[in-house]
Parts: sequence; structure tokens; C-alpha cells
Amino acid sequence: MTSIAHVAVIGLGYIGLPTAAILAEHGLQVTGVDVNAQTVAAVRAGTVPFVEPELGEYVSRTVARGTLTASTQTPSAEAYIVAVPTPFREDLSPDLSFIESAGRALAPTLSGGELVILESTSPPGATERLAQVIQQERPDLATSGDLKFAHCPERVLPGSVMRELVENDRIVGGVTTEAAEAAAELYRTFCRGEILLTDARTAEMTKLVENSFRDVNIAFANELSVICAELGINVWELIELANHHPRVNILQPGPGVGGHCIAVDPWFIVDAAPESARLIRSARQVNDAKPGWVVDQVKARAYDVLQSTGRPPVVAALGLAFKKNIDDLRESPAVAIVDALARQLSDSQILAVEPHVDRLPPALTGHPGVTLADGRDAIERADIVVMLVDHDDFAALQEVAASKPVVDTRGLWAKRQSSPRS
Repeated sequence: MTSIAHVAVIGLGYIGLPTAAILAEHGLQVTGVDVNAQTVAAVRAGTVPFVEPELGEYVSRTVARGTLTASTQTPSAEAYIVAVPTPFREDLSPDLSFIESAGRALAPTLSGGELVILESTSPPGATERLAQVIQQERPDLATSGDLKFAHCPERVLPGSVMRELVENDRIVGGVTTEAAEAAAELYRTFCRGEILLTDARTAEMTKLVENSFRDVNIAFANELSVICAELGINVWELIELANHHPRVNILQPGPGVGGHCIAVDPWFIVDAAPESARLIRSARQVNDAKPGWVVDQVKARAYDVLQSTGRPPVVAALGLAFKKNIDDLRESPAVAIVDALARQLSDSQILAVEPHVDRLPPALTGHPGVTLADGRDAIERADIVVMLVDHDDFAALQEVAASKPVVDTRGLWAKRQSSPRS
């Protein structure tokens, strides 16, 4: 049982808010901190400003109980969990400015002995950098050595966060052994998975390696899909057949890779070891190129429609999120594809269908030809249908699109089309 009673969670996004809620559910006093006043107001009202199954119940219950509160100001606490964004810059180097800002904001609240945990997915050395920023702000505490710094990367799947927070194993890396053990005690208040202790840099690298492993394997599937399109082979059938081998497990291709993890984290490894990370770099390049390939497939069909009808086609783009059944649009290849289509098919109307949002993202609002639409209506009006996200809502719409040209990047409607060869 941890001796910590009050935790401040800095950053109430897709990881910070679930972490705050699960800690509050298990009896700790938790203050969620965010710079966005609307997010803070939503949490104070017991609501969730994004889609994540079951999270709303936890937030509503803990806010009503008084164990979860929210603020735009960082309070004094016994432990701090920093869960802020870690994007990359235009040159693909990691941007630690959000982490550094969080450190500067919490430094004035410290009195000595606190535990500071970085949960943000970070390049090796980021936890030490956070410690350095705080110690620079508080030189009076830097010499005592009793501040504890640790890294505990999140490893949850959007759409299953509340379950996986509890069930998944956790990696806890400390700048010191004492810090790792203190952080492990805190996570044991709710985590039933195994808690594995290491140093901070190894913990940081572990998360990057996990996501880079998936990125490399997705790149293999995406490259297969391009090859199969050239050879006239149904890639979905091919993968299904190949996966019957007892030691083969090929992932599914898609329109690219999105989200704030797999699409970002490998670049942190490339930045840390640019001469050595050749395979990881190549996989990123394959996956980053896939949206452009999808755009070319749609444009080829658009040309056919224009030639046969004499008018620009109406395109139904199904899905904007980066994965199925969520509203998270971060680094979404679907959004990038719709944006590119709007620019390159400027005379066409694009009906964007995303059942989990009620407005277009900023990247698409500047295109007058792009509108948010209902799925069935969009398909009925469209000349071309592009399946970008395999939301469950779309599975039943296959018959509506039966007579239309379809670019199915997810294989949701794909059927085994190959015939036996004699």
C-alpha cells in the first residue's frame, strides 16, 4: 500500500484523465491539471471531453465522491504524474517543450521528498531532462537529493483503456532505485499486472521499442498491399492464408499509421541513433507513404468517373479517426487523405463520414468541398467510396456500396476473390 495520499496528474488527455480517474477510484485524492479550461470544466462537471468506453462512469463517480477534482493550476501534492504531449518537430526531432513547461509549473509547489513520474512517451533521457528543469527552477531542493523521478510509460489501447490500465503489466524506471520502488508502490494501488522495475532510460526505450516493433510489422503489411495491388492479388486473402503457418502472424494493412504513439515514437529512436536505426526509419517511410498511395488509387477512379460522366465525382470517405471505434484524430492518415483529396480533386465533393465526431477537424474546415455526412446517405450519393477506418458502424453498409467503385484500405468489406488454380 502506498503512503501517497494526494496525486496531481498533469495533462487530462487520452492517458492523463483515465490515469487520474483510476487512481481516484482506488481511494487516492487526485487533482487533474490541464491548461485547457474547457477540459477542466468538463471534468469538474463529471463528464469526459472525448470518447473512451467506461471512462465516463469512472469520472462521474469519482467527481461525485470528491476524490477527483480538476484545475488549471498545479497544486501541492505528494506525487505528480506528467502525461502531456510529446510531438516531433518538422525535422522529426522530439519536442520536449510540453514536458519542460509541466516541470516549470510544478516546481514552485514542491517542498521536498515528492515523487515525479513522467508517463508521456519520451526519448531516452527525457525523465532526466524533466528532473534537470525542476532542479534548475528549485536549486534549494536540487542539493538535497530527496526528490524522486521515475518514468512509467502507458501501454494501453484506445477503446480499452480502463481495462488495460488495470490488467496490463507496467514498466517502471527510476532515475534512482528508490524512485522506481516509490512509483511501483503507487501503481500497485490499481494495477493487477506485473510491475517490472528498471532504470528510467530503459523504461523510456521500452515503450519506443514496443511501438517501433508494431510499426515495422505494419509496414510489412502495407508494403504487401501495394505489391498485391500491382499483381492483382487479394492481400486480405493472402494474409489470412499465410497466417495459417504456425510461426507467421502478419498484421493487417491500412491507409497509413496514425495516433500519437506508433506514428511518432519510432522517430525518437531514429533521432537518438540516426546512423543505426535503418530498418526503423525505412518502416516509418513506408507507412508515411501509404496515404499518398491511397490518394493515387482514388484519383485513378475519379478519372474514370470523369471520363464516363463528364463531371467531377462525389467521394464518400468513411472514417476520420486513426483507428476503429474511437474519436481520436491525432496523426490520422484518414484526415491526411481527405485533405489531399480535397486539394487534388478540388472540383469534387467529398462527404466525410465519422460517427464519433460532430464537426470536421481544423485540417479540413478550410475546404469548401468537404462536408460531414451520414454514412448511408454519403454512400448513396457517392460515385466512389473510400473505406478509411473500419468502424463497426460501417460493416452493415456494404450492400449500399455494392454497385460503387470502392477503395477499401481496411479490408472491412473485402471478400476472398481468388479461385483455385488447377
